[in-house]
This record gives sequence, C-alpha cells and structure tokens, in this order.
Amino acid sequence: QVQLVESGGGLVQAGGSLRLSCAASGRTFSTTHMAWFRQAPGKEREFVAVISSRGGSTGYADAVKGRFTISRDNAKNTVYLQMNSLKPEDTAVYYCAGGPYFSARADSAQYWGQGTQVTVSS
Repeated sequence: QVQLVESGGGLVQAGGSLRLSCAASGRTFSTTHMAWFRQAPGKEREFVAVISSRGGSTGYADAVKGRFTISRDNAKNTVYLQMNSLKPEDTAVYYCAGGPYFSARADSAQYWGQGTQVTVSS
C-alpha cells in the first residue's frame, strides 16, 4: 500500500516556475511507477508525465514537453514535477499517482494523492 501527499502548488504568473512534490509512504515506492495528472475545471483528468520505478524512463504529454520535468528520489520516497514557463492553460489541480505499470492511462494507477492546486495568472 502506498499513500501519496502532494505539495508545492500555488499561484504564479505566466512564465514563472513551480516545483511540485509528492511524498509517498510505504515500502513499495521504489518498485512503483509514478505519474502526474491534472484536471482543470470542467475538463477531464489528463496525463502530464510519468517516470519508471528507478527513474530510468520518463514520458510527457505533448502540452508540457520541454517545459516540465519529472524526477524522483527513491531514498526520500518522493517524486517531483518541475514546471517552467508556465502558461494560464496549465491551471489545474495536479495529482500524483502510482501503480505497477509505466503508463499514461489514469485507470492503470492504483494510488492517488489528494491533489494540489496550481493557478497561473496571465
């Protein structure tokens, strides 16, 4: 069992940066693939980025490629999302998720955090 708690969200101006963190509890974190998803008001939850259990492989949605970077520190049981060059359309609740598959599909995740709000003003 893995429990996830996100932090680091907030209000930032367009062009700015934020780093989200997701702290995990449980002994299986280092064998769990992790991902970030987001959900804007009135829209479906969408994939943002994924990282393999040991951090050797990553994947990104086209909308964030080149601006966002996912990373993890298994010694600290934490996964990060560095977000640069933020745009108003990045405004959403960001969720950390984990599961046994390296996947961009939300339905393949077994564990979810509660979400953290990111608001980008123009």
